[in-house]
Amino acid sequence: MKKLDFLYFIGIDVSKQTFDVAIVNGSTTKSFVFDNTNKGVKAFLRLLKNQRMDLNDTLICMEHTGIYGRLLITKLLEAEANLCVEMSLRINRSLGIQRGKNDKIDAIRIAQYAVKNCNEIELYRPVPQILERMKILIKAREQLVHFKADLNKYPNEAKLFAPEMAKLAQRQVRKSNKCFDDEIKRIEGELQALILSDEKLNTTVGLVTSVTGIGIMTALYFIIFTNFFTRYQNPKQLACYCGVVPFEHTSGSSVQKRSRVHHMANKTMKKHLHMCALSAIRHDPELKIYYERKADEGKNKMLILNNVRNKLVLRVCAVVKRQKPYQKRVA
Repeated sequence: MKKLDFLYFIGIDVSKQTFDVAIVNGSTTKSFVFDNTNKGVKAFLRLLKNQRMDLNDTLICMEHTGIYGRLLITKLLEAEANLCVEMSLRINRSLGIQRGKNDKIDAIRIAQYAVKNCNEIELYRPVPQILERMKILIKAREQLVHFKADLNKYPNEAKLFAPEMAKLAQRQVRKSNKCFDDEIKRIEGELQALILSDEKLNTTVGLVTSVTGIGIMTALYFIIFTNFFTRYQNPKQLACYCGVVPFEHTSGSSVQKRSRVHHMANKTMKKHLHMCALSAIRHDPELKIYYERKADEGKNKMLILNNVRNKLVLRVCAVVKRQKPYQKRVA
């Protein structure tokens, strides 16, 4: 994408009730505010038409704001607009030191980001509808699991210090636990039916779960976050996104810190991969021998586990690229 391809650059700052628009044309900047509703989005598109701004000559950039931006993204995609949806952190760091903040200024800064980085910006690619449905089901399951864990926290802790009180507490939450278990199983059934209903999704899940240690839920997270493994250029980039790649931290002779993974990572993927690594070193002979050998050498066990997590990501990328299930090797 080249800067000369666009005559207009639009930055959009989305909030729950409204969205602010900044239109940059050369040295001219105009600002507008619209309601974050169907009516407001239509008014925005009508403004572009009245201003004789061809969508083919316009680059629209907005922050990723979750569900608040869903309506606007849907309508802009229907209008075949050139749209990019960026992380707010990337926008803020790209523009350097900034002072002051409000919705109007934020929209202008997003437009300036589009002007500055249009050569590197990637246009937004919508997530398939089946992954959107999958994401909703997984989120509901995740919340139920957390609710159940919170409900059982006191009874489980009381077992050690007040057994009689723990029994009383367990009786009180027994019916609730059954309800949670039934709902979790129902959602898992819907997830399984959704997987079987789509050939591509079913095949991809089968490939990913062929890697020893990777379960269905981790496979689904991989597929959702990567949009069927299309949002990275190489396996190392995906491993970095999952928070399993250590980075060096040294400077001259005074700063000599050990390499660590960066805090900017997908914490959900990192948590799931940790559990997968624990399973893999028990059930995969090659990784089990690797873990025991490194432990005998005196390596830090968390460092070894992180290496196993990294290996699992590389294996997943390999089976998806080759479209062949993982073949376990006997070490």
